Amino acid sequence: MVTSTTWLTDAWYVAGWDAEIDSAPLARTICGVPVVLYRKLDRSVVALRDACPHRLLPLSMGIREGDSLRCKYHGLKLGPDGVAEEMPLKTDPVNRRICTESFVVHERHRFVWIWIGDKAKADPALIPDLWPCSDPGWVFDGGYYHVGCDYRLMIDNLMDLTHETHVHSGSIGQPEILEAPIETRVDGAEVVVERWMPGIDAPPFWRAALGQPGLVDRWQICRFALPASVMIDVGVAPVEAGATLESHDQGVRGMVIDFMTPESETSHHYFWGMARNFALDDPGFTARFKRQQGGVFAEDKVILEAQQQAILANPDLKLSAYRIDEGGTRSRQAITRAIRAGQAEPALTPAT
Repeated sequence: MVTSTTWLTDAWYVAGWDAEIDSAPLARTICGVPVVLYRKLDRSVVALRDACPHRLLPLSMGIREGDSLRCKYHGLKLGPDGVAEEMPLKTDPVNRRICTESFVVHERHRFVWIWIGDKAKADPALIPDLWPCSDPGWVFDGGYYHVGCDYRLMIDNLMDLTHETHVHSGSIGQPEILEAPIETRVDGAEVVVERWMPGIDAPPFWRAALGQPGLVDRWQICRFALPASVMIDVGVAPVEAGATLESHDQGVRGMVIDFMTPESETSHHYFWGMARNFALDDPGFTARFKRQQGGVFAEDKVILEAQQQAILANPDLKLSAYRIDEGGTRSRQAITRAIRAGQAEPALTPAT
């Protein structure tokens, strides 16, 4: 196992979307560990260290044979439990002490989750309860980006939405984001940042979603949970609907789903999506909504990768933190405390 001072290992991370992982081996480095993922004939997921125990060729280059993988170099065959089933020389007796590491996986809420650390601690109850992703009153879809930056920079970005005014000016950004007061607090195992923007014009993205003119009340509630997720309750409602920060199902509401899975110290896997409680029976809208959201997050990817390069180019400089950065700062502190404690606290259900 690769040790790190920047991420937890005894925790559930998203390894992939359910549709990403199929019968063909998929290579993905998670928390510094090369992993190969594939589905068995019964469609359950296998996760093994992506290195043949013979000469370390990636098993993701191997040949599927039933539920097993045969190394493409010398032909060592390994079962889905990572244990040798057949030697390179078929006349040699099978040595079942030859094996590669296997990992605990679990499917829930359209994601395949993996536990890189101590298997004995891999309790499925610690997987976040992503109720909007499975509730019949909501529709959920999303995508994936490989992002060349420390995963904590993405957490900083998602917990400080003041950047929307400038980075996403053509879609969800507007000056009122910079003018509205924000409240940051620690709520149990979560860090929460709230912003309420009453009586404003809706930005293009939300104006199209609402489908009617007039002033709106807009909200943003960001929740960070260990080891590396940010859920953002967002939306707008007509002013006359009487929405509040505590109760806001009157207009159009979405739950932005963000999971950051560390790959290396300077790269991560970003799984993004949105669950919504409107236009539930319109698959065309779902596809357009996903495309628009993907465009918004592609703008973040450009900014964050440039920021990472600037950090590497300026090793004598440190990041500064202003009041708008409090959500990200407290989230980093939670990660650091959990690493020192050697365990992640259970993730909580997003606010409703």
